[in-house]
Amino acid sequence: MTTALYSHPDCLNHVNPARHPERVDRLRAIMAALEAPEFAALERREAPLADLAEVLRCHPQRHIDTIRAALPETGQVALDGDTFVSAGSLTAALRAVGAMTAAVDAVMADEVANAFCAIRPPGHHAETETPMGFCLFGTVAIAAKRALDHHGLNRVAIMDFDVHHGNGTQDLLWNEPRVLFASTHQMPLYPGSGAATEVGATGNILNCPLPPGTDGAGFRRVMDRDILPALDAFSPELVLISAGFDAHRADPLANLAFEAADFAWATERLCDIAALHAGGRVVSTLEGGYDLAALAESTAAHVAILMEQGG
Repeated sequence: MTTALYSHPDCLNHVNPARHPERVDRLRAIMAALEAPEFAALERREAPLADLAEVLRCHPQRHIDTIRAALPETGQVALDGDTFVSAGSLTAALRAVGAMTAAVDAVMADEVANAFCAIRPPGHHAETETPMGFCLFGTVAIAAKRALDHHGLNRVAIMDFDVHHGNGTQDLLWNEPRVLFASTHQMPLYPGSGAATEVGATGNILNCPLPPGTDGAGFRRVMDRDILPALDAFSPELVLISAGFDAHRADPLANLAFEAADFAWATERLCDIAALHAGGRVVSTLEGGYDLAALAESTAAHVAILMEQGG
């Protein structure tokens, strides 16, 4: 089987103010990198527009209404100090949710081995009723809930290696024992959550904070010691990845020192877990990463491993 790539031009229509780090060029850089000959075998699929019922798996209607009411005809409106919406933001966010839910459906139907969703805005900071951290909807949490409630799975694992803690994913799934949410992230750093003592209502959350300056070797030690054994013991039927690449040493928003090869290594290990327990089913979605060259290189390394494992 093949690896699917989900994206949509509507994701370019979420436009942040000038000099905002979460900019349209992030997606352009990724898509340009994935046009290289080694990615010719990717099965490129258009992300559908998610039905609002999918968003309602995790967010109340008033959350959607708040975002819709804020949309400007031109320019941007600030939802907080970091998070903005433009005229195309809601549609872009619904394409992001649609990409993930369609990707889950495709891997569950054995149409493809695994999938990567090249989307924006990202999602892992959006809490139940609070858009924040550049994020509007909890995309990966919504995908997990679809896998559980639509496909009838009992155990879904989410691994988040973004440099910032996925506080939104944690908030949305705090009381969901069928999901194991594991995260490596720099601490201290925005958003300030993600201490090892935050374990979820049923012990379903595993936070592994990393001190500033941690390099790829330190990341691999934590993965090998803490996260991979926990994922293995959980025996997930589906593995989801919040693939943020801002732990790269070149990223301007944080202070970890990973290389593209470290993301490739983590991807391979997560695919190994999926191969053991989930029939190889992996769905990954773009989160952070703000140095364009590092983002493109790291994403390409991540997708190359998905293709290798799914081939």
